[in-house]
Order: sequence, then C-alpha cells, then structure tokens
Amino acid sequence: MRVIAGKARRILLKSPKHFKTRPTSDRTKETLFNVLQPIICGCTFLDLFSGTGGIGIEALSRGANSCVFVDNDREAIRCIRENLEKTRLTAEGEIMARDALSALRQLEGRERFDCVFMDPPYDKELEKEVLTYLSTSKLLAPGAWVVIEASNQTDFDYLEELGYNLIKEKQYKTNKHLFAELREG
Repeated sequence: MRVIAGKARRILLKSPKHFKTRPTSDRTKETLFNVLQPIICGCTFLDLFSGTGGIGIEALSRGANSCVFVDNDREAIRCIRENLEKTRLTAEGEIMARDALSALRQLEGRERFDCVFMDPPYDKELEKEVLTYLSTSKLLAPGAWVVIEASNQTDFDYLEELGYNLIKEKQYKTNKHLFAELREG
C-alpha cells in the first residue's frame, strides 16, 4: 500500500500485522480521490476508523490542510503515527486513540470538517450511528461531504430520513463508497 498522488507520492505505508484492518486498494483509492478531487485542496479532513491512516494521509498529500485520524486499536494508532512520520505529514495530522463516537463528542465545538471519511467494520451498523450523530452536530462545515465505505450488502435507506442527500454511489466487487451531503436547513 502506498500514497498514490501529491507531495508524499510513492511512499510505501505500513499496515498493522493483524487482520482487523482492510487497507483500501490503490485502484479503489484512486477512484475515491477522483470523486473527492474538487473539495480536497485546503479542506479539513476527518478519517474515522482510520486503520493505517492511508485515506487521511492521501488527503493530506493531495492538499488537505489538516486531518484528524480516529481509531481505537493500539496497533493501528502506532501504524498511523509511523506513516505520518514516514510521509513527513505529522504536523498536519492529529491522532485520537478512541472510538468514533467519543472522538466526535470531543471534537464538537472545536473543529468543523469539510470532508468526513469513514470505513467502519462491516455489518455492525457503526456507520448509521456516526451518520445519526453528524446529522445533528456542528462538526460539518457548510457543504461538507460525508463518505462511507461499506459492504455492498449494507442498506442506506435511512440516509434521506437523517437529512442527507446522496451525491454519488460507487460500487466495487465487494464494497462501495457513498458520497453524501447534509441538507441545509
């Protein structure tokens, strides 16, 4: 796994030795960032369920101003820290070693994000919990995008009810990315 574009291009990233993380493939990451390209430069980025930190690091490499990385796995946190050092992006990154919801509560009132990316463990409905929280919080900047990586079997029929507009859905062999925006008002 490597950074595919920007100032840290071609730098290989470390992955945790255990199998709890699913690093995003280079091809999927390229497709993801082709969609995100218009909003990445200068944005504040939140990488929930960060794993290796590869998505947030890619965002920083491509011009995001800052990224908060959130994961509650000790090995993943060590890996994110090492990857930020290796890419020389430590100054732009903040690591929060906690579960996603407690991190969101801690960030409330302190930070507003232009892009939130989450890749939670599949089939545990953690994305629904996060989307529900974000729908009533002050963490999303106006026009912010929320990107969810999930299995193809995950149902998101509740998005509209929570106040989100689906911008785009991109399906791959076993998973998908949903790009959503919270309706204003």
